[in-house]
Amino acid sequence: MAEVRFSTSNDSKPEGKKYGKYVVIAIILFLAAMVLFNSFSIVNEGYIGVKYRFGAIARADLTAGLNMHIPFIEEIVQVDTREQVYSVSTDAYTSDTQSVQSLQLKLNYCYDGTKLSNIIRNIGIANVETKLLVPNVHKTAKDAIGKVKAEQLVQSRADVTEEIQSSLTEILGEYGIVVTAFAIENLNFDTAFEESIQAKVIAEQDALKMENKTKAIAEEGKQTVIAAQAEADSKKIAAEAEAEAIKLIQEQLANSPNYTDYLKVERWNGVLPQVVSDGANPFVALDSSSNTSTNGTASRNTIPNAANTIPETE
Repeated sequence: MAEVRFSTSNDSKPEGKKYGKYVVIAIILFLAAMVLFNSFSIVNEGYIGVKYRFGAIARADLTAGLNMHIPFIEEIVQVDTREQVYSVSTDAYTSDTQSVQSLQLKLNYCYDGTKLSNIIRNIGIANVETKLLVPNVHKTAKDAIGKVKAEQLVQSRADVTEEIQSSLTEILGEYGIVVTAFAIENLNFDTAFEESIQAKVIAEQDALKMENKTKAIAEEGKQTVIAAQAEADSKKIAAEAEAEAIKLIQEQLANSPNYTDYLKVERWNGVLPQVVSDGANPFVALDSSSNTSTNGTASRNTIPNAANTIPETE
């Protein structure tokens, strides 16, 4: 009968230990890689990193870039701090009980980084819209619209919008919400009311045109009166100047009586009159040749006195 022997040799033990060592090293390296990989988180631009340690907020001001944390103990969550938009459609009533239907409201906002931790603790980023924006935007807008008449709302929408934005800025700012803009994008009234508003606007425009026309006519009349007055003043001034000139001439003539004769002679054109008279015996010249003679006698007799023959000039 054959004898069976079992080998108790330890030849395979060194090789098994060698492989086990490699496995342990691989596991250590793997764990180290996991720890290292989980020790860093990237915060994107436009976000703020919030670091949690065992569920509690450790920091809420991590900037964009690579940020370190303790793996399995700390966690970094990104919060979008860029401008966001909240839109809502609702109904409201004016002070004169006019219904504003499908009122379109739009709110632009962002988070205040210095109060972000308070928002997270007390409200929660996911609950900002339902807990803060919805109730406050609705209430503030309806309260502001309820203070004005429908016609005023149509004509002064910008003023009402500014009032609502100012109120929301104050209310939401206490929670860490920064209001950057607010707008009323749509106003729908009853058809009858819109038609009455349109008719009134047209009537006011027509009245304004008539008023402007009346002002233009009045201004034209005023300018006519001014022109007439200016012309009258001008004539008065000219008349006064002429009267003064006449007065001066008369004074000069009184001081120089021969000056008139001098002017008559100076302005005489050299043509003798056809009829010369001394008051009793008129002399009629038949032609120019009869005014002269060889001895010059007729010439001397027919030359009239300058004062009686030379016509005055105007």
